Amino acid sequence: MFGNDIESYIAGRASWRAEIEKLRVILIKCGLDETIKWSKPCYVFQGRNIAIIQPFKNVCALMFFCGKFLDDVYGKLQSQGENSQLAMRLEYRCVTDIDANVIEEYVEQAKNYVPTKTEHKKRELVLPEELIAAFGKIETLEQSFFSLTPGRQRGFVLHISGAKKSATRAARVEKCESLILSGKGLHDK
Repeated sequence: MFGNDIESYIAGRASWRAEIEKLRVILIKCGLDETIKWSKPCYVFQGRNIAIIQPFKNVCALMFFCGKFLDDVYGKLQSQGENSQLAMRLEYRCVTDIDANVIEEYVEQAKNYVPTKTEHKKRELVLPEELIAAFGKIETLEQSFFSLTPGRQRGFVLHISGAKKSATRAARVEKCESLILSGKGLHDK
């Protein structure tokens, strides 16, 4: 969509331009490399993802991939949501909310953070019964599902399990089958 052209990304934004520009300047000053990942400006240090800018409708956020392990010295890090395991973010509602000192502190911690296997231990994925039942009906579905990246697997499980009724969960499995069989995630195009 944008390649690595951050300027095109910013020019294409209808909102949060000033906030993105200010965050960008601070993050580059911190010695991070800039790229586009997941269609958003992402900042990397020595090959590790450190932070990503997330423009939402009501807030512009700077999400730290290892935020859970940062010392929240300013008490400003917020959870990404109930299904997020490690990420934490700073939220901004206007450009004047952005404090370079706060960002620099968290970036330095993130650059120096070295994950251990026990810290990054993933929660066990609990498959919905309706998905397991579909594995028995469609010969290659189970193999295709477990060939997906862990994030894509998790996305399908959260989507399917999010339905309250078994019939709705079964309908969601049916709608997802072609994506799973083609090796795509729930939100892949």
